[in-house]
Parts: sequence; C-alpha cells; structure tokens
Amino acid sequence: MEHLKAFDDEINAFLDNMFGPRDSRVRGWFMLDSYLPTFFLTVIYLLSIWLGNKYMKNRPALSLRGILTLYNLGITLLSAYMLAELILSTWEGGYNLQCQDLTSAGEADIRVAKVLWWYYFSKSVEFLDTIFFVLRKKTSQITFLHVYHHASMFNIWWCVLNWIPCGQSFFGPTLNSFIHILMYSYYGLSVFPSMHKYLWWKKYLTQAQLVQFVLTITHTMSAVVKPCGFPFGCLIFQSSYMLTLVILFLNFYVQTYRKKPMKKDLQEPPAGKEVKNGFSKAYFTAANGMMNKKAQ
Repeated sequence: MEHLKAFDDEINAFLDNMFGPRDSRVRGWFMLDSYLPTFFLTVIYLLSIWLGNKYMKNRPALSLRGILTLYNLGITLLSAYMLAELILSTWEGGYNLQCQDLTSAGEADIRVAKVLWWYYFSKSVEFLDTIFFVLRKKTSQITFLHVYHHASMFNIWWCVLNWIPCGQSFFGPTLNSFIHILMYSYYGLSVFPSMHKYLWWKKYLTQAQLVQFVLTITHTMSAVVKPCGFPFGCLIFQSSYMLTLVILFLNFYVQTYRKKPMKKDLQEPPAGKEVKNGFSKAYFTAANGMMNKKAQ
C-alpha cells in the first residue's frame, strides 16, 4: 500500500506540474483526487476485451436480452437527465454560447460541474457496451474506433473535471447527451427482433454523431477567435481530439454505408447455381435435356 501511495503521489505531482493547479471546487469529489481509479478501470476494460474474447471463443453467445433492455433504458434516462440539467443550469448561469469562462456564473458553475461529473462517471459505465459485445460474440462491433472512443473519453473527462469542470466545457456533453438518448433508445429497441423492421435510421445516428463533432469543434474554436479566459491549451486539445473522432467516424460511415460492391461480388452467380467454364449448372442440365431428347 505504501508503494501504491507513493506511485499515486508521483502521478498526481506529474499531472499537477503539467496542467497547473486543479480547480478547488471539485476537490474531494468521488474518483477525482487521484488518477489511479480512472487508470486502473481503463486497464481492466482493455484486459476484459482481450480475456473475454479468449474465454468466449469456444462458448455459445449469450442473449442478455433482459440485462440489455435495463442497461439501455438506464443510460437513456441518465442522458435525458444530463441534457435537461445542463440546459437548465447554463440558462440559469447566463452562459455565453460563444465563449464562457470558468468562474463568472457562481453557483451555476457548480451545478454544471456536478452534471459533468455524472457525464465523466457515465463513461466508465459505458464500458459495458463493449463487454456486452464480447459476451454476445459481436466481435465485428469491437473496432479500433469503438475501443479508442470509450477508453479515451473516460480519461480525458477525468482531466476536464479536475481542471476545467464548467464554463466552455458544457457544450460537448450537452450535444452528446442528446445523441445518446437517440442512440441508446435504438440499442434498446434492437434487442427485440420484432422491432428490427422499424429501425431503419441507424445510419442517421452516425450522421448525427459527425454533426455533433463538427459543431463541438466550431464551438471550441469560437473561444479561440474571441477569448474569454478559458485555457487556450484545452481548446486546442479538444479541437484536435474531436478531429480524430471526425476522421474515424467518417471512415466508419464510408466503409459501412457508402462502400461499393467489389467487382467479383457483381460477377458471382445467384445462390444455388454452380458455375462451370462460365456456364451455370442449370444451363448444362437444360442443354443435356435437349440433347437427350434429340437422341431419342
């Protein structure tokens, strides 16, 4: 324990030296004073994917319909709460949409920070998205984009809550909470096979996510054009990170919805028809029938 405490102190000293003094208003909040809980949960998440896939390799996929229904409903309701609370608290504080500093709104800033803590904490809960994919053997869903997005968001928002827990930080989570209401509603409905025919709007969710990232970059850069005291380095980092998400999500969208069929796919015969020397088995059957008839 002494070695762990010493390691924790070194990590915190390094981060404080890199980013400067932390926001005193969030000191003592659950999981914020030390980086180790966030770090260890992220490591456990990554190990769970690797070990889980090995464990499930020769085992049947689990259904988890009841658990998934409750989980998706829970995340949808949490997202709805965060969306409503962020709108109300920023309205109460008279937040400036173009650029908002960290201290001028008083108690409203504390209220925003409390919602953003739930937003940070929800990113650890959303690790279950991937764990459920592992248990259901939906390995095609566990892409680099998926894992990168989940792991990085949890760690980035630990930093946000410690140094910039309000002000300009409100905008991205507000949009993201709205998107998550739509997304987890979709996931919840997709658990039921009878609903699949009504779920035609999956690609529009990806489009909405891309719009979200572009709007967040625009909002972040607006504070660069017209500063209000919000840390400049944080604005540049957030814009850069969001740009990586735009690139990855755009690639996912193109690969999933815009990919043209391969040439060889177009040349494949209909199912059940064997091709020989450029002709189908059905052709030879008909031809042999004609020849047999003539022979008679």
